[in-house]
Amino acid sequence: MLVTMKEILKIAEEKDIAVGAFNTPNLESIMAVLNAAEKYETPVMITHAELHEPIMPLEVIAPIMLGMAKSAKIPVCVHLDHCDSLDYLERALELGFTSVMYDGSLFSYEKNVEDTKKAVELAKKFGASVEAEIGILGGRESGAQPSEQKVEDMYTDPDLAYDFVQKTKIDALAASFGTAHGFYKTKPKLDFDRIEKINELIDIPLVMHGGSGVSPEDYTTAIRNGVRKINYYSYMARSGVDAIKDLMQSTNVEFFHDLVTAATKRMQEDAEKAIKIFSQGSKGEK
Repeated sequence: MLVTMKEILKIAEEKDIAVGAFNTPNLESIMAVLNAAEKYETPVMITHAELHEPIMPLEVIAPIMLGMAKSAKIPVCVHLDHCDSLDYLERALELGFTSVMYDGSLFSYEKNVEDTKKAVELAKKFGASVEAEIGILGGRESGAQPSEQKVEDMYTDPDLAYDFVQKTKIDALAASFGTAHGFYKTKPKLDFDRIEKINELIDIPLVMHGGSGVSPEDYTTAIRNGVRKINYYSYMARSGVDAIKDLMQSTNVEFFHDLVTAATKRMQEDAEKAIKIFSQGSKGEK
């Protein structure tokens, strides 16, 4: 069932859980995520990042994502992730995406506000939801790199978050509080006091980017402090690679489909683990 991000986050708020938003740049990852979500009967978001355009064009993957979302047994939002081009964002909306993220976090605050407002107006025409970001996350998924700054200086300022939400009228805010895209070399140290303050000031759901590799306890605390969407990809994608390596070491593989089947199965298992934790919400392990 195809729905918007706003509809999905309303479900998450009512159940006091977080919804997983999984980057799905190919058919196998879409299958893995939707199978996992249907197993746990929980809503989910499948996403396409502008960064993945060179390996999977938007016009190719969009009909697949939308078709599979519509036939899914659970609510599914098809979301554009980390887009800093309004033209690309409009293409996604025209193709049928029900949610978009405009990421102007590397621009000046004024330009971020201005362009995010334009993104909101565009999305309104299509009945779609909008996520935006202030603060800078490590390991940029947009492909760009921030200038040299102290880590704390890249975190989201709570008062600025309030101003940003008031001016842009977005549906969800991605906040930087210690997570990063990609793989963690050391355990991330999350600033929960900051996210708690932001949650007190704004009246829309919060989004955790760089969600792969975070401990179950930290997921639980984040959800308790208003996080309703957790982006997850890197560790799931690597589990698919590990499955292929394992198969090739143990078997004389002759067909490519055997490799992708093994990868899909392992990615589904990883997605199931994440969804199970997110679905337990602020109460954690039962």
